[in-house]
Amino acid sequence: MPITASLCRRKNLRFNNKIYTDKREVLFMRKVISLNKGWMFHKGDIEVNYPVNDDKGPVYSQSKTIRKHTGPAAYGYYDAFNPYYRFKDIDMRSGNWKHVNVPHDYIIGQTPTEEGNCATGYFIYDNAWYRKHFEPDQEWKGKRVILQFGGIAGDATIYLNGCLMKHNFSAFNEFDVDITDNIYFDRENVLAIYVFGKRFEGWWYQGAGIYRNVNLVVTEPVALDRYGVYAPATKVNDKLWRVDFQSTVVNDYDEDKNIAVESDIVDVDGTVVATAKAEGKAEFRSKTTLKYFSEVNNPKIWDTETPNLYKVVTRVYVDGVLSDEDYTRIGFRTIAVDAKNGFILNGRKVLIKGVCMHQDFGLTGLVLPDNVAKYKLDLIKQMGSNGVRLCHYMHCERTMDLLDEMGMIVFDETRWFESTEESLEQLRVLVMRDRNRPSVVFWSTGNEEYYQKTAEGPRIHNRMAALIRKLDNTRFITSAQSNDPHLSTVFPYCDVISINYNHRFYDEIHEMYPDKPVLSSENCATGTTRDWLIESNNYGRVRDKDRDTNHWFLGREKNWKFFTERSYIMGGYQWDSIEHRGEAVWPQLCSKSGAIDLFLQKKGAFYQNVSHWTDEPMAHIVPHWNLKGLEGEEVVVTVYTNCEELELYLNGVSLGKQEIEKYGHGEWNVAYEPGELKVIGRKGGKDVVEHVRKTTKKPYRLVLRQDLKFKADGSEVGLFTCECVDEDGLVVPNASPFVKFSVNEEFEIVGTGSDNCDHNKVTLPERKMYEGKITIAVRSKGEAVASSSTSAPLTILPTPKEMKLYAMNDDLGMAVIKVDVEK
Repeated sequence: MPITASLCRRKNLRFNNKIYTDKREVLFMRKVISLNKGWMFHKGDIEVNYPVNDDKGPVYSQSKTIRKHTGPAAYGYYDAFNPYYRFKDIDMRSGNWKHVNVPHDYIIGQTPTEEGNCATGYFIYDNAWYRKHFEPDQEWKGKRVILQFGGIAGDATIYLNGCLMKHNFSAFNEFDVDITDNIYFDRENVLAIYVFGKRFEGWWYQGAGIYRNVNLVVTEPVALDRYGVYAPATKVNDKLWRVDFQSTVVNDYDEDKNIAVESDIVDVDGTVVATAKAEGKAEFRSKTTLKYFSEVNNPKIWDTETPNLYKVVTRVYVDGVLSDEDYTRIGFRTIAVDAKNGFILNGRKVLIKGVCMHQDFGLTGLVLPDNVAKYKLDLIKQMGSNGVRLCHYMHCERTMDLLDEMGMIVFDETRWFESTEESLEQLRVLVMRDRNRPSVVFWSTGNEEYYQKTAEGPRIHNRMAALIRKLDNTRFITSAQSNDPHLSTVFPYCDVISINYNHRFYDEIHEMYPDKPVLSSENCATGTTRDWLIESNNYGRVRDKDRDTNHWFLGREKNWKFFTERSYIMGGYQWDSIEHRGEAVWPQLCSKSGAIDLFLQKKGAFYQNVSHWTDEPMAHIVPHWNLKGLEGEEVVVTVYTNCEELELYLNGVSLGKQEIEKYGHGEWNVAYEPGELKVIGRKGGKDVVEHVRKTTKKPYRLVLRQDLKFKADGSEVGLFTCECVDEDGLVVPNASPFVKFSVNEEFEIVGTGSDNCDHNKVTLPERKMYEGKITIAVRSKGEAVASSSTSAPLTILPTPKEMKLYAMNDDLGMAVIKVDVEK
């Protein structure tokens, strides 16, 4: 039966009329153990000698619980950790195995080739094997032992000790593998994973491998289920909020158990502001959900500018003995949508200034270190964005945590517009994982699906929507449509109408559905290339200037004016925030639509977004003013600004004033001459900001700056930018030297990148500079330095404290930067 809340922490707990103090008996507590280090990896398939025609024995033996006695899934397969192979088949020993840590993307290190598919990044995709040996702790006996995979790119087949444990058919979903019944306690265990990396799942860079974290979770047989606590908060009145808990408990015993659950709501200072509990019976070998509630007075509200989060700590007791504890986070906020006023957050209208985002990073592929995930979102936030659409799949848990912490309005999307068992399970996991997150406002059932305008579409959508509502009925369900959205058969069943591009149909669709709010789920897609000035070229580059591509892909200025002129549109998500690999035309290797380039350098579009989405006075001149060879020729100078008036000066001479309409820009045709180009921005007739571009002298030396700090354990990468300066110390924006990089032995260069038309491997420690910048990613080797083959042991190094990065050019000399590394 439910037990209502107490608004203060209790010193004693009463279950079944028995009192337990804070020093109550505790069973084995939940352990989360990282399995990221110490894997063996083999790229490509490995030939397995299958039984010959007259040999029944191998067929019989491999039709049992242990499916694999031969091949890389077999327990006794030869590798560095297990140097014997009982079947003595020399073919099984062949192949190039090497030590790796995960997360790991085995595609990104390739050389791009035109033979690869343009949509998936011009790489050749292949299959692979992973193996890992691990020793169990004896205290795990009698416990639940679960493998948790954050994501494996490619279809994955999981084996433990030769036993087939699971097939997973998506690169993007998190999934669990219960190994409780199969784990060995008298010897080491061998985990083998086959990745079928040749199947594509989208029209963007796919990557391949175990590219997210792998954890082993050990609990008592009675414990909270994965994503087992649901805690939606509802506003009762101006001061009081109610939190309704649904806690799902797994009972892995062969008998029913008397259980109790207790949840504390904890504020950012660690103060328990409310407690609630419930009792019940957990049926054997099943899951039981207990419902109860709590009330909170005057919580701090989660909002875009004040993203206050609370922790919900939930404990499970069996006959009064503590059995498990875990936590989730929640935020107190109200959301509503209105056909006239758009999106309402905490009672106020909020225009969604959103961007779309894929998960990859140009130098690490699908692997997204935690600090890089934050850096990407920091850049997005700097643009003035308050929303992110997660395209077009389940993104990693760390990204979701950051979106909560940064106050973003999230459009959360599943990969497949399907009502099949497999796709519904992926949708279930997505909703279960993210349903407590205050940042998540929209659930999307699909993107640009042909079935969205057929008779089948509503049947698929409605089954998906029904599942979502059973799991979470507090958010808005939609489906992003681009193909003839005015003919949609799905829109009548959506809470919010989401349109990709197609501005010409917005007003018509609004007339068709006058009571439904409208959202631009995708817009713009206007390609630019960082600091590129020429319209026509042979490099697949596009001028770094806003423009309309066609009636579908309007520029940023026209897009934003269009949305702000229509109150029924709640804003939208711009395509896209950051260039992503794939969706390209050779020699380009990535989509050109990002406001930030593939290597996380800002493009002109970044500053245009700032001018639309922020109030702090700003002005930014495009292009730079190193235009040797164009003397006397007219150059279009664009200034992005949120000021009311601009005045442009060339070498101290005014080139005229311009009044700037809201969300507009300044533009002059200027006869180029070297020197100083300066713009002054004014509001209310007063000078409030200026921006200067100067013609520099020739490159004189290299300089390095650190953009992103990193940890010494090997889990993160540091990001650095190499630039050239002239003899006066001014950055030369069009410098193009060839630069070689190196680091001290405890570190390694993960990748370098500058030009998104550069077809050399990103893993190379040398690069020709494009338009004045090279991005370098550096990682600590951590405690274990992996050898290149299985024949050499791991070398143990002390944890490094200082990193030295060197940049070298024959003419410009050497630059060095020394940084302390976080432990």
